[in-house]
Amino acid sequence: MVKETIYQHFRAEESTTVTELGTLIAQAQTEYRPILTHFLNPRERFIAETLVHEDNRVKLAAEGLVPNAERQRMLFYPDYYEPVLADFELALLEVKYPIKFATLKHSQILGALMNSGIKREVIGDIVTDGSRWQLIADQQFSRFLQTQIENVGRIKVRLSELEPSAVVIPLDEWQEEQVSVSSLRIDVLVAAVYHLSRNRAKELLNNKLIHLNWMLLDKPDHEIAVYDVVSVRGFGRFKLEEIRGLSKKEKIRVVVAVLKK
Repeated sequence: MVKETIYQHFRAEESTTVTELGTLIAQAQTEYRPILTHFLNPRERFIAETLVHEDNRVKLAAEGLVPNAERQRMLFYPDYYEPVLADFELALLEVKYPIKFATLKHSQILGALMNSGIKREVIGDIVTDGSRWQLIADQQFSRFLQTQIENVGRIKVRLSELEPSAVVIPLDEWQEEQVSVSSLRIDVLVAAVYHLSRNRAKELLNNKLIHLNWMLLDKPDHEIAVYDVVSVRGFGRFKLEEIRGLSKKEKIRVVVAVLKK
């Protein structure tokens, strides 16, 4: 069970995640065996790491198959256990499509996957080396996806499972930037990262175009924390990687990684 005092370290809306991860950690401890999570985003993994740090009777490992994967599965395990790749139950699926005649986008592939009826938590990263597209999925859903995904938009596709060693080296499209802001409010950061006015950032929120850690957000005063991922429709995504303290002008210096649309 998660200690009640732990919840105060996280947002109120994260309490369900804290409880679920705490339950899995307790299960690994009481049953003395490895327990696997679904795919977690960076903020969820930070929560898991914090919980494990509070109770060091359980260890953890994470794997997303792609180097520095954004979405990874975590394994909680007792001291005696040595995790191996197979424990994470990952499937590498390549999207076969007519490369010479069609162009795919990340959003299109993700849309096709979500339209199949599966939950986002069973899909890891979707990556490309510039021409080939691959996705990492929960092994249990590999066959289902191969039979269900036949189109991405109007493009005819086929999913083919490959050995994990065949994963492509993805293009590194994230660019690190340092910005100085008056606060960590989401409207302030969105405005600073995309060089918008505060009013424009609030409009995006009001129009339900901004997601925080893949959840719709409409509160401009919501504060961003390290490892949060913010998606802004029409602009791209960014994640808060580091808070570097105050500048001479009393601005908060932060490092963000930005993925352009």
